[in-house]
Amino acid sequence: MTNHPVQVTTEILAACRTGDRDAFRSLYDTYKDRVYSIALYFFHGDRAAAGDASQQVFLKLLTQIGQFRGDAEFSTWLYRMVVNTCVDMTRRRKRTTDLSDTLPAPARQHEEIEQRQVVDAVQAAVAELPEKFRIAVLLRHFDDLSYEEMAAILNCSAGTVASRLSRGHRMLAVRLKKFQERWK
Repeated sequence: MTNHPVQVTTEILAACRTGDRDAFRSLYDTYKDRVYSIALYFFHGDRAAAGDASQQVFLKLLTQIGQFRGDAEFSTWLYRMVVNTCVDMTRRRKRTTDLSDTLPAPARQHEEIEQRQVVDAVQAAVAELPEKFRIAVLLRHFDDLSYEEMAAILNCSAGTVASRLSRGHRMLAVRLKKFQERWK
């Protein structure tokens, strides 16, 4: 069973195009958590960056809803907007500053420390992936999207999606194996 958001109706989209605030609120309520989650993982747990990206996505959505032609699922179009926003923010960040990783808050119990180390290792391993592989892995493991849906979001073929996922998974396995060996 997938956890796709509720199908957006043509009536809701038409109402959004005419400026209906209730209709836009419905879109926002349906997609806010998914948009934030994708951005949060894209930015490796940086809640401020994920919040900024989510806000930008919904501002863009408000002004660009008329550009949605219905050639694909609305969610596909929206997720592409999320990916583009995150990529653009990353480029701007790289130009303006060199961000260092934030240190995790100290945990009180040994199990919490170990769990945090595993989460940090996975986030770090995903963060080290080249962008095109990282995005494919994130989209695949967030919504269990089909290769065709991912291809539409990433603007490439389903074969390219499969290749990126395969290479991304292999890179993750190598990085996480190093982590696992370190803790033996």
